[in-house]
Amino acid sequence: MVAGGDGGNTSRKGRIRRRNSGVRKRKPKKSHNLNRPNPQNLIAIISQVNNTALSFLSQHDLTLLPSQSLSLESLISSTSRSLSSILSHFPKHSLPLPLSPPPPPPPPESWFRRFLSSSDSQWLHSFRMSKQSFHTLLDLLSPSLNSIPQIAPDCALAAAIFRLAHAASYAAVARRFGITHADACRAFFTVCKAVNENLGHLFELRTDSERVVVGFGFSSLPNCFGVLGFAKFAIDGEFFGKNGCLMAQALVDSEGRFLDVSAGWPSTMKPETILRQSKLYLGVEDSKELLQGPCYKLGDDRLIPQYILGDSCFPLLPWLLTPYNRVNEEDSFSSAERAFNCAHSNAMSLVGDAFARLRARWKLLSVSRKWKQECAEFLPFVIVTGCLLHNFLVRCNEPMPDKDVSCLEKEGDFVAFDGSVDESALSIRDALALHLSRVSHRK
Repeated sequence: MVAGGDGGNTSRKGRIRRRNSGVRKRKPKKSHNLNRPNPQNLIAIISQVNNTALSFLSQHDLTLLPSQSLSLESLISSTSRSLSSILSHFPKHSLPLPLSPPPPPPPPESWFRRFLSSSDSQWLHSFRMSKQSFHTLLDLLSPSLNSIPQIAPDCALAAAIFRLAHAASYAAVARRFGITHADACRAFFTVCKAVNENLGHLFELRTDSERVVVGFGFSSLPNCFGVLGFAKFAIDGEFFGKNGCLMAQALVDSEGRFLDVSAGWPSTMKPETILRQSKLYLGVEDSKELLQGPCYKLGDDRLIPQYILGDSCFPLLPWLLTPYNRVNEEDSFSSAERAFNCAHSNAMSLVGDAFARLRARWKLLSVSRKWKQECAEFLPFVIVTGCLLHNFLVRCNEPMPDKDVSCLEKEGDFVAFDGSVDESALSIRDALALHLSRVSHRK
């Protein structure tokens, strides 16, 4: 019994040991808070980096390109707003003070006053023109800029041109030129008004017809007085419909200058309606002031009056020649019709190129920019300003900006005109087409 009892006791101990061996000792949990960054320290680091960037910007604002400094300013401003929003959720006593050293004091003079002695290449980057051209423009506009209180004419002009060139906000302009936000806005629209009032003669539709006609003559387009087309400028909101915009109708010469600009037409209007309401149409059809020069005699003694070229969305008129169209795609063009359409297409590209260069020079008019609906009434004013300044810089022999492919006007956005056809216009187009066909064969 004793032996039996010992054996039972031994057996129970074994079972207890086996049960105990299956129990795992729990390890103490690691505290995740040990690896979690302290939010106050993180905020202090971000604030320090932001102030370092601000210090860098203030010390190198004359050497940075405008696009670089504007981008850096935008990032600094965005970071500052985000930090302020985050700090508002913390009790004041929980934050380290100060978070970082204060930013450096602003320079004693504005960026513009320190910029005045910069090289011509820097002037081209900042104002899209040389220093000499800027001062020529200043001489022309100064009498109209003296009305702005407490802002020198050169500062007002430079501030407006900088905004136009880089689509800079009024706040960014104010910082650079040492003026208030309201003064930056006032200077911009005062300069736009001055340009429209003093440089309107640079639309040479009525003043330099001989130069225009001779220019197209080099392209074998005798008696041509320009190429007519449209550009679209996007408006935010749906007042003008989905993807709504304002349009500018422009007549362009062979050198890419604007001869006539009519801006501010809503995209809901048909091109032929815009044409018939424009001053260009009224000047030809009503007052008979335009395109009244002598006819050109072709080799077969046919006479060609002065004319302009327009896309198929316009009506065919004796003074407005549009391309040949075929309703039935199976119908082929004659050799003369193909020659005309080829010359017409090459000429129409002048309109797209002119607007592409305009947008590349003046970023405020770029394709990617959408104007606020409440600002739409000022947009035509700004478009005309940009076109006049473009012509001014062409006259000053300033280098043309490279075309931005994304800025090229898209063709085929308008439906072809489907109204009555002028018989005399058909005869004039056929005569010109035959002339172009003969010229192409001689080449």
